[in-house]
Amino acid sequence: MAQYSVSRQAKFGSDNIHEVVMIADKDGNILNTAGSASNIPIAGGEVTGYSHINKFGYRDVIAGSYQTIWDKAADYTYVAAGPLLVTSSNTADDNGGTVEVQGLDENYLLVTEVLTIGGAASTAQFSRVFRALMITSTTNGTNQGTISIKNGATDVALIRPEAGQTLMALYTIPAGKTGYLLKVHGSVDANNDATFRIYARPFSGSFNVKGMFGVFANNFDYDYPVPLRFEEKTDLEIKGLSQNGVGGGAIFDLILVDN
Repeated sequence: MAQYSVSRQAKFGSDNIHEVVMIADKDGNILNTAGSASNIPIAGGEVTGYSHINKFGYRDVIAGSYQTIWDKAADYTYVAAGPLLVTSSNTADDNGGTVEVQGLDENYLLVTEVLTIGGAASTAQFSRVFRALMITSTTNGTNQGTISIKNGATDVALIRPEAGQTLMALYTIPAGKTGYLLKVHGSVDANNDATFRIYARPFSGSFNVKGMFGVFANNFDYDYPVPLRFEEKTDLEIKGLSQNGVGGGAIFDLILVDN
């Protein structure tokens, strides 16, 4: 596998200052790519200390108060670290299938564990869950019922019937890393309106709004010319509000950099 390095150089113009990031291969050859193409080595895991996270969520009914864009018709609940159990609303079809759960352990370090639907609890202690996906299924190639990933009595992730993975517009920056928010997107179904907010909560802090966007029968896209920077253990999520009970989705992209 090719290996790449990253170097930075400040550029000064008559009216602005900006930073050029150059990616070079192991022989020092500069990759002459621009835009998203320049991030391909990062996506391939070929730039030491850099990685990419794409989070996407959807909600069938966006509430009349700001609530998380994810698979459940309720605001997201954060719980203390604990083991996880995976169950299905259609046990006859789904029991025995396997689910990969991705999140953070009690020390906020990245952790992944494959669990059996209807089987034993996780061996890892999960303080956060930000993605779950079907690995094997027992019927028709994917889950037939709603898959619930629970910490105690609390749903920390859901997989909708036949979706095969979670739709969660939330993420927590792992310990030892810094997150840089590059892009956000939001949309609503049909001719309706909604307002989206980006929330961030530093470790042991409070949630604050970091961006707010309104849409009507359309979508919004925002690329940050200077990425927003978030410290380790910061919780990030997109919440939506609509007075019309509309469905909608939200997406955001992060680059993670080792501290």
